[in-house]
Amino acid sequence: MAHFLIQCAVSFVATVAFAILFHVPRAQYVWCGITGMAGWACYLLYLAVSPSAPMASLLATAVLTVFSRAFAVRRRCPSTIFLICGIFPLVPGAGIYYTAYSFILGETAECVANGIETFKIAVAIALGIVVVMALPNGLFRLLEPRRSSRNP
Repeated sequence: MAHFLIQCAVSFVATVAFAILFHVPRAQYVWCGITGMAGWACYLLYLAVSPSAPMASLLATAVLTVFSRAFAVRRRCPSTIFLICGIFPLVPGAGIYYTAYSFILGETAECVANGIETFKIAVAIALGIVVVMALPNGLFRLLEPRRSSRNP
């Protein structure tokens, strides 16, 4: 349990750090961090049940895309602010690295295996985003902040 909480905290910090590099407005840092942490927590929870990294990536991406769209409506800013920053922990950087490393060493079988797994994860991330972005805006408009009756 402690390991899970540490990983969630680190994913929050990493996402906020990426948001700073991405020049996200300061008021959105925490929300970006929550988005990235939610995606990573979902990823870890699925991996604890089943060892399929592509499926875990798909579900985690869907969750963080829902968070992105909800925060976009609630915070009145583009969903890409939260989505791009939130996806950061899920990007298969290690898979890309090991694919290239195996290629350079001439280990063809390992290179192909790593490349295919990395490609599956990348496709899962893309599908997770597309599926949630295809949902009607009306589902997320329910979260829109209420306007006060004093301001027209």
